[in-house]
Amino acid sequence: MANPSSTLVTAEGPKTGPKTGPNKRPHKRTKSKDTRPVWMEKPKPAVQVSKAIALVVICFLALYPLLAVLATSLSSQSEIANNNGLVLFPKEPTFAAYQTIFAGGVVTDALVRSLVITTVGTALSLVVTVAMAYGLTRRDLVGGRFFLMTALFTMLFSPGIIPSFLMVKELGLLDSYAALVLPTLMSAFNLVVVRSFFMNLPQELFEAAKIDGAGDFRILVQMVLPLSRGVLAVVGLFYAVGYWNAFFNAMLYLNDDKWPLSMILRQYVLLGQPMGDSAVAEIAVPSQAIQMAVVVISLIPIVIVFPFLQRYFTKGVLTGAIKG
Repeated sequence: MANPSSTLVTAEGPKTGPKTGPNKRPHKRTKSKDTRPVWMEKPKPAVQVSKAIALVVICFLALYPLLAVLATSLSSQSEIANNNGLVLFPKEPTFAAYQTIFAGGVVTDALVRSLVITTVGTALSLVVTVAMAYGLTRRDLVGGRFFLMTALFTMLFSPGIIPSFLMVKELGLLDSYAALVLPTLMSAFNLVVVRSFFMNLPQELFEAAKIDGAGDFRILVQMVLPLSRGVLAVVGLFYAVGYWNAFFNAMLYLNDDKWPLSMILRQYVLLGQPMGDSAVAEIAVPSQAIQMAVVVISLIPIVIVFPFLQRYFTKGVLTGAIKG
């Protein structure tokens, strides 16, 4: 009986096994060096210093306008005139501009109206966006692709001013706060972000819930929404900022006695005019300190809310935009 490890002779010549050949050496695995990617390597001291300098410059450029606005609002008119309208560190800070604004009541009423419009509009927009986004993720939805394409079509073509005004007028929404909410109730971009996030959620959870007898509404409320807090916070902030800063629709559809804070800000800062006859008795000619004080008041709600939602941006927007 032949030895299995012996040399085999064929027509091409002798062949040896993989480990018994005279010229065949055992394969030795070379230990690869643990190399890290370039972007994970520790930067050099010069690079770190340059990054620190760039970060300081960017922070200064971002905070300089805010500091100038706040300092100007706390300065007297004489100090503003002596510094050519630019005050960074007021010598004698005063809240006279804020006292004048809140004493008249025009800005206070506009601030309350803006808060109500922003709160109600953001809540309604989130409800409509979440409901439509979840519905468009269901494969058994009849006409789902048509509704999705219709929503995406609005991202490419928007109605003009005259058709929008005529539609609002025919619906009887002129001089009502609904004219500020209903025409912009849903954003197609936010719909795409929320829908993409819902599609990336584990489908096994939904299938298990359906096996247990849960309906779509229960799945949405008890499973989808708790897992989507990040994207909902980001989209809600987008809607809130849009409602808070919107002034053009208010200028078109509302009378001056119902204007939100954005229109008051426009009157004071851009046009240099007070609000209506009631504000003429309050302020004959708005000073620069009063103008900057109105700007600060309009910035306070967004500045307060944004830091609490900033940590959701990466998780909410990027995760929702990975898959379309």
